[in-house]
Order: sequence, then structure tokens, then C-alpha cells
Amino acid sequence: MARKKIGHVELQWTCPNCNSINPGSEEVCGNCGAPQPQDVQFEQPTNQELITDPDKLAQVEAGPDIHCPYCGTRNPGSAEICKQCGGDLIEGMKRESGRVVGAYTVGPTATITCPHCGEENPETASNCANCGGGLGEEIITEKQSAVVSAPVSKSRIWIIIAVVAILVLACGAFLFFSTRTNPTTGVVENVNWERSVPVEALVPVEYKDWEDEIPAGAVIETCSEEVRNVQSESAPNSVEVCGTPYTVDTGDGFAEVVQDCEYEVYATFCNFTVEEWSVVDTSVLTGDDYSPIWPEPILETGQRIGEEQGETYKIIFRSDDKTFVYSTEDLNLFQAAQIGSKWTLNINTFGSLVSIEQ
Repeated sequence: MARKKIGHVELQWTCPNCNSINPGSEEVCGNCGAPQPQDVQFEQPTNQELITDPDKLAQVEAGPDIHCPYCGTRNPGSAEICKQCGGDLIEGMKRESGRVVGAYTVGPTATITCPHCGEENPETASNCANCGGGLGEEIITEKQSAVVSAPVSKSRIWIIIAVVAILVLACGAFLFFSTRTNPTTGVVENVNWERSVPVEALVPVEYKDWEDEIPAGAVIETCSEEVRNVQSESAPNSVEVCGTPYTVDTGDGFAEVVQDCEYEVYATFCNFTVEEWSVVDTSVLTGDDYSPIWPEPILETGQRIGEEQGETYKIIFRSDDKTFVYSTEDLNLFQAAQIGSKWTLNINTFGSLVSIEQ
């Protein structure tokens, strides 16, 4: 998946000393003058306008800010010497970058209610435009309103675990009882058999596939353009599909606005028919003796005998007052089960005949 760049926005930070919100590029709090902490987390403002100011764009190009290893002053990423103490920044610590801050949205700017006079001010303002009072005390903003998530129900988790355990036990019990058998004696009371022979003919069979995969000689019916594959690079006959834009912290008080995009490559997908040998009829013979025979169907022009011929033999046993039917494809076993002969019947817990022994 390719990452598409849209532009940059300025982030903001909250002063830990007075709770005032400041633009990301400001190194000291505009309300109380406290320096921006080294470990401060930049946040996303409500109003996310793309930066067009050349000076701010130059700050972004400089890369993550560097904190002086001697005095802790924040310096631009392109600086080599600390602007505060003149110390060498070669061993300075660069701010963390690459963190996804949040979704990129364009909307109205959040406001702060002045605790002194009640005037509404932009969320990045340090002092009230009406009375000049500091906005760091008892600030109320849209963004900072509390959102309480519903706690995860522990009882629900235990219910799910219990249901899974019951299902596992039920499956185990079924396997145990279906394979556990009790032997009993049965007498062959009757037998019957069935043999079938399929008749095939060349008939049109419908398939679906990509146009370039259709075999020669096929008759194409209808086609449409469908997504054949998705890839990160553009290709002929492709459509770009992008997700919701989001912001990524660049470590300098700004964030890059990006989108994850991929390309849906379209191709022609068709319904088509090809002539194939398929079963068009089945000839069946049945009997209740020990000499089964195969049916001999009369073929019409263009028909042939299919290979999937079928045979089923049934042996009916009487055990006390119960009747059991055993089906097999073994002709020798069937012919050995002569009427009146005694056999051992293996019956499972559910009362089904599983196997027989002479």
C-alpha cells in the first residue's frame, strides 16, 4: 500500500504549568512563559488547515527538532550548535517522529471559554481577547470534554469461554459414543442390490473466467469489467482508492497529512460455455438376488457410456425384534451374506450399525 502525501498541518501542545494550549512551533508557553517540556506530546488541533507559510514549511523540511544535550533547549533539526548555550548538538536527542496523531479533518475551530469574563476564544489563544486574562485556568474546550468508554463486561467473557468449553465437550462426547460399539448377533433376512451406468453426451457447460484465461473454442456470452487484483503501484486500467487522510508527527511541532492508497486493476470477466462430456441420463438395474448385472443402455448418436458406474449392495439383518440395514460396495461381502447366515453386528451407542463380521 502506497502512502500519498497531501501536505502539512501545525500541531499544538498543552503547557503542563498552566494548561494553556500553544501552537506546535512555539517553544515557550504564550500564557505563563514556561518552556516547552522535552517530553511533551504534540496534539492535533480541531482546525487542521494545510500550511502555506514558507517559513513554517522550511521548519518542516529541517526534520525533527533537536534538544541540546547541555541545556535542553529545543533547536531546529538543521541546527548544529545550540542557539541558547552554543553547545555542539551532535549528541543532542532528536524528537520522536512517525507517530500517527489522528485522522485529518477540516472543521470549525474549537473554542475556549474565558474563566474570567466568559468570552469565547480560539483553543490556541493564551489570553482572552476581551479581558486579557489568562486562559490556562479552568479551561473548557470541546476537545478536552471527557468521553467515558463502557467497561468490558467480565461476565460476558466468561459466558463465551463456557460456551466454547461446552461445544468442545459435546464434540468429544459425540466422537466417543459414535465410535464405541457393542457386538450383537444378527441373521441375514434379505438382500438387494442396485447398479447404475451413466450416459454422457457433449453439452454446453457454463463457466466464468478472465477473458485472457478463456480456452480456445469457447463461446463467450456476457462480459463486464471487474477488479482483478489490488496493488500499490499504478497500472493500465487501474483506479486509485485511498483511505481516510491522517496526520503523522514529524517531530517539530508539525505533522504530515497522508493517505494510504492502493490501485484496483480492472480486467474483463466473462461468462462463457464450452462443450464437455456430461451425464445426460443414467440407466439403473435393481434386484434381490446374489447375481447383480450391469445395465446396457441404448445409446443415441453422440452419446457414450460414462466411467463413473455405481454399485450398492444392501444386507438386511434381524436381531431379536430389530432390523438393521448394512450398505456396502464390496460384492464379495454381499455374496457371502447368504440368507439365514449369522453375523456379528457392531452397534454404536446411537443404535446405528457400524460394521459386520461373519
